[in-house]
Amino acid sequence: MAIPLAHPLLAVSGPTAAGKSDLALALAEHAHGEIVNCDSLQVYRGFNIGTAKDIPKSVPHHLFDILDPTEVFTAGDYARRATLVLAEIAARGKTPVLVGGTGLYLRALIDGLSPAPLRNVELRARLDQRDATRLHRLLRRLDAVTAGRIHPNDKPKTIRAIEVCLESRQPMSRVIAEERQRLEGFDVVKFVLNPPRAALYERINERSRRMFERGLIDEVRSLLAAGVPETVKPFDAPGYTEALAVIHGKMTIEEAIDLTQRRTRHYAKRQTTWFRGDRDIRWLNGFGDDPEIRAQAIKASHPSNPPSA
Repeated sequence: MAIPLAHPLLAVSGPTAAGKSDLALALAEHAHGEIVNCDSLQVYRGFNIGTAKDIPKSVPHHLFDILDPTEVFTAGDYARRATLVLAEIAARGKTPVLVGGTGLYLRALIDGLSPAPLRNVELRARLDQRDATRLHRLLRRLDAVTAGRIHPNDKPKTIRAIEVCLESRQPMSRVIAEERQRLEGFDVVKFVLNPPRAALYERINERSRRMFERGLIDEVRSLLAAGVPETVKPFDAPGYTEALAVIHGKMTIEEAIDLTQRRTRHYAKRQTTWFRGDRDIRWLNGFGDDPEIRAQAIKASHPSNPPSA
């Protein structure tokens, strides 16, 4: 009996401003594919300019603008939803092309997440009333290993760790060591763009300035006028936090642009670092809009071609 072949799945990731959307579109057009968003901010409606949202028009696309800004959406939520989308695309005989810089989303989808308990809204609300220092001390008593991996001031991660410990009745470090459920039925090729840092930072600086010139502050004002609270997750992103500061008179536009540029550069560095330990990555040392990089990706897009060293 013949063993059924796995369906091809392409993924394009890398730091912000590296040209991921350009490369993903080229791959989708070449492979008769459909694009699937893998960015944790572009899933939210109304946050467009500051996320550099670039929804393709020439090919079908999925998982853009699917949430209200107040909705909570975890990596596990993304994996469950994206898995269904991938199956639908494969059933149509098309090639899914994932695109986005959220490494945790990509890992959750491809490699699976540990079987941690779902969110307990009431428990989280009670924990959130405590300060970060007290919460971290509690986590140390519950799970010293996990506490050692989380900064004492990182309240959201501390709350999630405590939640996992209490809900699962075992240390989170033990929970995450349990076997993960990997994505099945797909031959995955993962590309990560890695352009020269100096050139990338130039693009980041230019993009940050252009965001404000294109009306980022007006976009934020519209969101606030529509009733979106300043506490929602997307407002933590570079550019949006600074735009809020300008609106409240705490910062000039030039100061906001400068801080957005610095925060985005730091974020880009963290994005690249995230993928360093993944042996299955096919690194592309350039920008996604470079014809030579596109040609390399198209040539390597068949799963049977081994990754380059």
